[in-house]
Amino acid sequence: MPFIADRLSAIKPSPTIAVTQMAAELKAQGRDVIGLSAGEPDFDTPDHIKAAAKAAIDRGETKYTAPAGTPALRAAICAKFKRENGLDYTPEQVTVGVGGKGVIFNAFMATINPGDEVIVPAPYWVSYPDIAMMFGGKPVFVPCREETGFKLQPQDLDRAITAKTKWLVLNSPSNPTGAAYSRTDMKALTDVLLRHPHVQVMSDDIYEHLIYDGFTFCTPAQVEPNLLGRTLTLNGVSKAYAMTGWRVGYAAGPLPLIKAINMIQSQSVTHTSSISQAAAVAALNGPQDLIPEHAAVFKQRRDMVVRLLNQCKGLHCATPEGAFYVYPSCAGAIGRKTPGGKVIGNDTDFITALLETEGVAVVQGAAFGLEPYFRISYATSTEALTKSCERIHRFCETLA
Repeated sequence: MPFIADRLSAIKPSPTIAVTQMAAELKAQGRDVIGLSAGEPDFDTPDHIKAAAKAAIDRGETKYTAPAGTPALRAAICAKFKRENGLDYTPEQVTVGVGGKGVIFNAFMATINPGDEVIVPAPYWVSYPDIAMMFGGKPVFVPCREETGFKLQPQDLDRAITAKTKWLVLNSPSNPTGAAYSRTDMKALTDVLLRHPHVQVMSDDIYEHLIYDGFTFCTPAQVEPNLLGRTLTLNGVSKAYAMTGWRVGYAAGPLPLIKAINMIQSQSVTHTSSISQAAAVAALNGPQDLIPEHAAVFKQRRDMVVRLLNQCKGLHCATPEGAFYVYPSCAGAIGRKTPGGKVIGNDTDFITALLETEGVAVVQGAAFGLEPYFRISYATSTEALTKSCERIHRFCETLA
């Protein structure tokens, strides 16, 4: 259509949302569908956070705020970074966005010129490359194989960097694999980055608190303080505090970048909800005991799902260090036939047939840049996960 901007030809709708919509349509037709495609905790937002939002409404805090966020929230974010990551930021170095995605969008808009390269380790969260392309950036995908724990290797990072590289995007723990970088892993990458001073680092730490088996989280600027001046450390309240719908993401970084991000926000959404910001203050400053409690439940679910999937014919599932996803391989199902005679040619065929025959909605590995895998979110009830794994097992048994 002639009135649609050319830039939209380079991007596509989110595949995870597409699968969720497909599952919803089947449900509307009366099908029994279990959705394992959405990355959203099934826990309710903690009561003290909801109470803080209600109190903010009663106090009349329903007006515009500064584009960067309220002073109270930016102070709480600075305290969080100091307390949990050992990072020193001033409130002026903090920006609050409409979710983490909003911060990424603003950061790329503020920095990417046509032809700039953005290194994206694959598998990747589906929005990184599309947001980069929206502003004329060129995603450079670096495959991260299961043999290396789905983690970016320093020699591969070094080879991927060119004179045109603007950003490296790191997501640990990862969506979709749950892979997380140890301090040793991270130091190997930051050593490479020190040799390439023109590369900025976007560290997406949104799953920071969802780690298991005694794993210790770290973030690049914490491991290598010399990178502080060119690192955007990104986080939010959505995953750790079960606040996805509140839409509060935040980041801290070098002042010129933060000022540019805030200028963009002032001319677009202005700011995230004042009530959501009040709730986020309570989340960051309040009791943190629910986080390890939720993580313990997620770990139990992870262990169960990994065990059950590894009992399925043709599947293999590695055990992730964090987040609430598993990324099983369906390589053993490729080339086999469904009872209806359809050949499973790739992971998209696999997840489509699974949804059609057994009513289990998962996301194909092709959406995340590494095949043949699929992503399961175990941020749902144990009962639903058990039933889903039974259906997946039955489906795999029918493939000839």
